[in-house]
Amino acid sequence: MSKKISRRKFLVRGGLGTIGVVALGTYVFRNPLRRAMFGMIDSFVPPYSGSGTEANLWFEITKNNTVILHSPKVEMGQGTFTSLAQIVADEFDVSMNQVQVIGAATETGIVDGMSTGGSLSVAQLWQPLREMAATMREMIKNEAAKKLSIDVSSLSTKDGVISGSGKSITYAKAAEGVTKWDVPDTPALKPMKDYKFIGKPIPRIDLNAKVFGEPIFGMDAEMPDMLHAVIVRPEHVGAKYKGANIDEAEKMPGVVKVIQMDNWVGIVAKTYPEALAAKFKLKVDWDVPRKWTEEDIREIISVGNGNEMIVQKGGSSLDPEEEGVETVEFKSPIGAHAQMEPNGAVAHVKDNKATIIISTQVIGVTQKQVADALGFELENVNVIPTYLGGGFGRRLNTSHAIEAAQLSKEVGKPVKYFFTRKEEFQHDMFRPPTHHIMRGKLDENGLLEGLEHHFASGNVAIGSVIMPDMLHGILNADVGAIRGGSIQYSKVPNIRAVQWHNPLPFATSWWRSLGLLANTFAIESFVDEMAIKAAKNPAEFRLALIDDNEDGKRLKAVIKTAIDKAGYTDEVTNGRAMGFAASTDAGAPCAQVVEVSVIDNQVRVHKVTCVLDCGVAVNPDQVKAQCEGAIIMGISASMHEKMTLKDGQLYPTIYGPYDMALMKHSPREIDVHLIQGADVPLPVGEPPLGPIGAAVANAVRRITGKRLTELPLKMG
Repeated sequence: MSKKISRRKFLVRGGLGTIGVVALGTYVFRNPLRRAMFGMIDSFVPPYSGSGTEANLWFEITKNNTVILHSPKVEMGQGTFTSLAQIVADEFDVSMNQVQVIGAATETGIVDGMSTGGSLSVAQLWQPLREMAATMREMIKNEAAKKLSIDVSSLSTKDGVISGSGKSITYAKAAEGVTKWDVPDTPALKPMKDYKFIGKPIPRIDLNAKVFGEPIFGMDAEMPDMLHAVIVRPEHVGAKYKGANIDEAEKMPGVVKVIQMDNWVGIVAKTYPEALAAKFKLKVDWDVPRKWTEEDIREIISVGNGNEMIVQKGGSSLDPEEEGVETVEFKSPIGAHAQMEPNGAVAHVKDNKATIIISTQVIGVTQKQVADALGFELENVNVIPTYLGGGFGRRLNTSHAIEAAQLSKEVGKPVKYFFTRKEEFQHDMFRPPTHHIMRGKLDENGLLEGLEHHFASGNVAIGSVIMPDMLHGILNADVGAIRGGSIQYSKVPNIRAVQWHNPLPFATSWWRSLGLLANTFAIESFVDEMAIKAAKNPAEFRLALIDDNEDGKRLKAVIKTAIDKAGYTDEVTNGRAMGFAASTDAGAPCAQVVEVSVIDNQVRVHKVTCVLDCGVAVNPDQVKAQCEGAIIMGISASMHEKMTLKDGQLYPTIYGPYDMALMKHSPREIDVHLIQGADVPLPVGEPPLGPIGAAVANAVRRITGKRLTELPLKMG
């Protein structure tokens, strides 16, 4: 199909995009307006804001009458491509087995202006993808009308066939030979009752490829005549490259070239084992100005240090010295992404053009970074995305694409370069550690009179490739670290949330759910403690603190459903207790009840009941699977995972010592219930991470009487 278009670009309708947010922000000079923006950012689903919004760039009709969607969002395991295929199938009037979804290479002209992340893929594409599929369907009908000599109004579509007046033609035949498309006004979209696939538990379209091990991931990528590379990186935090003796490495078998750049040295060889063997012959000189310790990091990340920003405020602040004011501190550690597939890329630079095959969440950013590093025009860099072997925010930072391209340029051949597992751990973009001080006071009726959350964190959004520096200057806070940091119990008359921000000496950035996990752990643990002090049922205690506005009603609905489905009680029975917690992330409220026991000082999670208001569930099975995955990941992060510093080095550097949840740590049952409290899809992948840590800690509190205040949760 031609990628030309005759009359006008297809316009994607939407709300306030990134540019709009920044423009609005230029008028924000007072903290109350800033805080209003924080509330919006915390629940706002931005519209799709990429390039290539012409419908016929997104869709390709093959000769065998199938539809290929070139998706600006990538697939990193959640099943996004299946949901997008369901949307296409319904509005395009084709069957599911006629739809294929692939990641759009930048040369297609389809480049997402943001990223794949924030659990936004389906939510962002819900409206524009349906509009484009419906528009493309009408464009093909127009061509069919010409070829069949039939008025277009008499034509109907089904399963990729256009019929009318006793004649029929396939989409493929109707599109054949078309070089100029007439673009109609956006047609009316089908009502929900007419959808055959949206809302149904359709099997994943990538199932066969994964079962049979087809080469769909970045590590599988190859190019003809490809060489392999390794790069030597420092093991100490803050170390700078001074130089290297490369004589022995250059003489090693298979070595093609040893390349020294300003801040690193790389080895290109015929095979990966040969490149790796030569790496150990390098004598590299590093400047290590300081050997950082865990204590140093904790001193930096503490409430009272760094830049202060009040992100939520109502009523009066609490005096910590006043009688009746309770204060509890909470902490969370450095967290690694620990995804299965390490980062890397295959690059070929030739004739002032570059081709990059890579697992990335930021296709457009990667294209620009490589172009800038090589001095190329943007259109001369083609980034081809693959499936991601785990993302979780780690693949928002793809400097390795630049390095692979620079190595390829030096040797004049395609080069494949990937991190070792040790490098992946030591040079991750970590989840920053946090420190929280919670304060609260009960009134004479046992209700919360005041509730405050003071929290400290390193960079999450600040300094990242997908957030404008201008926005940070306007807001004066890290919009990633504050996720989940505001207090959702709006009936509390005196309420306050204050962020303290400080950068760290190692790289930190987005980690699945951003600040939600740690912030919810602190807030929901403390609210539970106040319920115990008030001698009230923790769930009922919370319900009394929630407004009856639209957001409050949706939050109450998930809480009440979780209580009902789990048979929640705050009593300990046969050594087991239930813990409750709830949070709202990106407009999607989630409540969880966990059933826990403590045996031989070990916490065991037996069952998790999860209720999520995800709006329209395009594929309910996938939504439930994402909830299950988020809960397991949350259990792992809350009960096991921790990075630290030893002798100036980040540790651990391999699986095993980096403790993660195993099958034996998984609940025997995860019972997920979905509520449709909105008429559009809402983010799914991250909201269920919020409550799990606090819910587990709250259950342990009932069994042992001990309040666990630090992640990972340990009894001794």
